Amino acid sequence: MKNIGHRISSHGLDNHGLGNVGNAYWNLSAPQLYTESLARKEGLLAQGGALVTVTGQHTGRSPHDRFVVEEATAKDEIWWGEVNRPISEENFERLLDKMLGHLQGRDVFVQDCYAGADETYRLPVRIVTEEAWHNLFARNMFLQPDDKELPGLKPLWTVLQAPSLEADPAQDGTTSGTFIVVHMGLKTVLVGGSGYAGEIKKSIFSVMNFLLPPRDVLPMHCSANIGPEGNSAIFFGLSGTGKTTLSADSARTLIGDDEHGWSPNGIFNFEGGCYAKTINLTREAEPEIFDTTRTFGSIIENVVMDSDSRELDFFDTTLTENGRVSYSIEQIPNASETGSGGHPANIMMLTCDAFGVLPPISKLSPDQAMYHFLSGYTAKVAGTERGLKEPQATFSTCFGAPFMPRHPTVYAKLLGEKMAKHGSSCWLVNTGWSGGGFGVGDRMKIQHTRALVNAALDGVLESASFTEDPNFGVLVPDACPGVPSEVLNPRNTWKDRDAYDAQAKALTKLFEDNFKQFESDVTDSVKAAAIKAAA
Repeated sequence: MKNIGHRISSHGLDNHGLGNVGNAYWNLSAPQLYTESLARKEGLLAQGGALVTVTGQHTGRSPHDRFVVEEATAKDEIWWGEVNRPISEENFERLLDKMLGHLQGRDVFVQDCYAGADETYRLPVRIVTEEAWHNLFARNMFLQPDDKELPGLKPLWTVLQAPSLEADPAQDGTTSGTFIVVHMGLKTVLVGGSGYAGEIKKSIFSVMNFLLPPRDVLPMHCSANIGPEGNSAIFFGLSGTGKTTLSADSARTLIGDDEHGWSPNGIFNFEGGCYAKTINLTREAEPEIFDTTRTFGSIIENVVMDSDSRELDFFDTTLTENGRVSYSIEQIPNASETGSGGHPANIMMLTCDAFGVLPPISKLSPDQAMYHFLSGYTAKVAGTERGLKEPQATFSTCFGAPFMPRHPTVYAKLLGEKMAKHGSSCWLVNTGWSGGGFGVGDRMKIQHTRALVNAALDGVLESASFTEDPNFGVLVPDACPGVPSEVLNPRNTWKDRDAYDAQAKALTKLFEDNFKQFESDVTDSVKAAAIKAAA
């Protein structure tokens, strides 16, 4: 084995059982990783300098292939089920042996970095990959230590990733050839059979979501920013709800776009970069994100590119609707230098309601906030998944169920406590449809959503008059600057009011049915705040 690079840690690869690899490339810079990636034909350069890659079969996460090892240190604290599927220690050891054997004689790329901007809670991690571009992804998405720290840096967690290695389901206890396996006791993650880079970052953030609650830190799948007066805000939301778009506001300082912690000190970013969706991306609508797609150091995943001009087509979904751009947060002109902020004055819970019945913005009581946090509602629209013909309600607890190893009420309890202690206001924001559901109405105008969000963040809506929505029990503002008043009440935007009433009734029933799983674990006040299906 030959170690290459001038940022080599004294904590060698033999500590992970990797003693017989080919060349080990340590903590290479972005230009060096570009050079290696292009030489190995892993990607192509786009107009402007971004590295364009295609991940093959997997263009998104593989939730059914993610496992947590059922072992003594974590067994009694994991929320077992569809989200956290158990796998035996014996199967983990078999997969680990396969991984170590697979990497023997192969070149590997090593990136030592941190997860967590707050030094009190940050986690030193090591990412070992068989391709250079995945190591560049890790360099973008995690926090970089100073060069002087690297020689003595000892990782507490390790990710071993090899897309070309597949499991044998019959032998290894997996559901397919793809596997993402987390061992809390050995502090190791194995990723195989998938080239989708998001598996790397999400596995470590799932680890953070397990480690932090006992330390009075609420881990959150959210974006966050800071206003000119220093007032922080967080934006919860599932993929496609506008979490990244709405937090990337030139008038506010961006803390981060995906994963944060809320500690006794305030909020802090888990990441050093962003991983934004690119579908239908334009400079006019999202200038900060668009510009990163034409910048050296960015990685473009699964976006069609013209072979001659090397121009990217963000409207072509031939490869996937989940095209992505990974970039260092430093590429955003108004990004926070510290990756942290004070306790949030406002909490935005974003939902993309494809049924078109939720108000575009509404104020939640603390108990309603906990209820909607546990519900985590959004809706998938027709055409985004194979066989999906009609909008489909999706409930992902804590707005990030796939990344929450503990029971959801652990996180909801922390949210309620922190909101009460710091007096945070909470708003439910519908970025989905108005005037009818998908196929009938129109997607909420981004200009209207931004005006509503800004009015909440700036305190304008605090002094507004409100009307309680008869179906969902939330408080809807009667007026907002820059937004037509008829838009605020969704029923008024439908031509067929009876159709609205029927659809709203149907959605309240879905909310009621979903929440039954949590009723025995929440307080009476949260149960009283729950949405009840109309008779």
